Formats: sequence, structure tokens, C-alpha cells
Amino acid sequence: MRKAAGDFEVPLIELEAKLEELSSYTDPTPEIIKKKEELEAELEKKRKEIYGNLTRWQKVLMARHPERPYTLDYIELLFDDFLEIHGDRRFADDPAIVGGIAFYKGMPVAVIGHQKGRDIKQRLHRNFGQAHPEGYRKALRIMKLAEKFGRPIISFVDTPGAFPGIGAEERGQAEAIAYNLREMAKLKVPFLIIVTGEGGSGGALGIGVGNRVLMLEYAIYSVISPEGCAAILWRTQEKKEEAAENLRLTAQDLYNFGVIDEIIPEPPGGAQANPREMAEILDGYIERHLKELSKLSPEELREQRYQRFRKLGVFEEVPP
Repeated sequence: MRKAAGDFEVPLIELEAKLEELSSYTDPTPEIIKKKEELEAELEKKRKEIYGNLTRWQKVLMARHPERPYTLDYIELLFDDFLEIHGDRRFADDPAIVGGIAFYKGMPVAVIGHQKGRDIKQRLHRNFGQAHPEGYRKALRIMKLAEKFGRPIISFVDTPGAFPGIGAEERGQAEAIAYNLREMAKLKVPFLIIVTGEGGSGGALGIGVGNRVLMLEYAIYSVISPEGCAAILWRTQEKKEEAAENLRLTAQDLYNFGVIDEIIPEPPGGAQANPREMAEILDGYIERHLKELSKLSPEELREQRYQRFRKLGVFEEVPP
């Protein structure tokens, strides 16, 4: 039985358990078959009702679900011959960011992304997907290698944010992210960004300045977490749901604002309910966008990327 992202999913999981129990019969009676069909219809109706009316906070819970696919899961399902690259050649290797070279449908590419970890031991090892400066420098090392050999870059974003610890600050956390922003803007190869879970502030942007930015249906992308926002504005995390509503952090919000280019639909129950189906859906989007971007020259790629981020936001120039 899968875990619920929140209380809103409990009725669905109960129905799924009953349906699974009825499906276990090797020689079902007509009554069981009828009951199974009724449950399937009820489950489908309930899914549409619940997932079609999720609040922004509920989407935050979906984005943070511990069973959602992470970067290494997508690499295993979508790419061939992945060779991981470790270390930033300055300080250490950061397990919170993984990356390397691989083949996508026979095309040589570079892949990078955040990795959170499944159990407590893995999460501690991966620092819950919160990268240190060496993680961003490792990512840039891979990007530069991809540029040198003309390989497109695919980045999977899923982090609460960059790690704010003393050691990270001492080793230049802000400088590492800022340097990445500048260097990513100048890359001469196609760069595709996919926000798969949490897109947390500068921690996400550190590997997120690309030609196209896509988001999974239940992913989030914001300058601060709802809890952090509530703590600053109301001095209590109890206002996190209200903060989520005001942050406008869902894929639908960001598409309307022009911050992202496309929303990728998720399977019923979210990516965590069926990672393989999620990868199959994602596959079509990656292939299409890489084909479109590969038609642009290096100069056109840089200019398109610059203009894409330059036009974000709303401002007015006041004459002197």
C-alpha cells in the first residue's frame, strides 16, 4: 500500500486497498466481479474529484512525497550507459547533486539533478537534496564538459533549497550559485530544465537556467518554502497553508506567469503512484524539446536563453 501525501489521499488509498483485495481472487464470482467494477468506477470518480481540486498546500505535500521519483530513478528509466561524475576538483563530492554523461535514444547527453534519498540513512547521506557549494561546482563542471563536446544538458530539479549551514557559507555558497547562473546563461548547447518535485529558491536556480523550463503537474517552484514564508510574515509556521496560497508556487500558477514553458501531466495519484508511467510521459516531452532546441545554433541558444529570463516579471520604466 502506498503512502498518503496527506489526509486528502486517505479515501483513495482505502479504495485502492479494497480493489487490490478483490483483484487477488484467482476465481472470482460474478458478485466479486461486479463489486470490483463498482469500486473501479468509484475510485476513478474520487480521483477526479480530489486531484482536480487540490489546494496549493496539498500540491506542496504531493511535491514532497517521499516516494516520488528522484533524479537517479529517471536516469535508470530514461537513459542508457550513464557514467556518474564525482567531485568538484576543489573540495569534495556532494551527494545531494548527481550527474554525468549518458545516452538518450542514442544521443550523447549530460544529465544532472538533485537527489534526496529514500530512507533516513540515504537522506542524511544526500543531505535531503540540499546541495553544498561543491555540488553546484560539480554540476557546472559537468555542464562545461557537455559544452566542450556539444552534448545537450538535461537538469532535474528537486530540492528544498541550497544548504544554509556554516560550512557551506564558509566555502562560498552564494558565490557558487551566482557563478553558475552566469555560466549557464553563456552555454552554447541545448539546456532543458525539468522541475520534478520541489523547486526551492536559489538551490533550484543553481542548476536551473535553461532554454526551456518544464514542471511536473504537482511540482512546486518558489523563492521560499511556505513554512519559511509563514515564519517571516506571521512568525508562526501554522500559517503555512495561507502562505502557500499567496506564494502562487504551483505549476499552473507559474505557467500563467510565464515562468515555465510547459506543464507535464502526472499519472493518477501523482508521479509517486507510478514512476514508470511518469517516465514514459516525460520521455515524449524530453524528446520533443531536445529536437526543437537542436535546430538552434549556439548563438541562437544563448540569445534565446537570455531573452527567456530577461522578460520574466513585470516592471515599468519611469522617465527621469
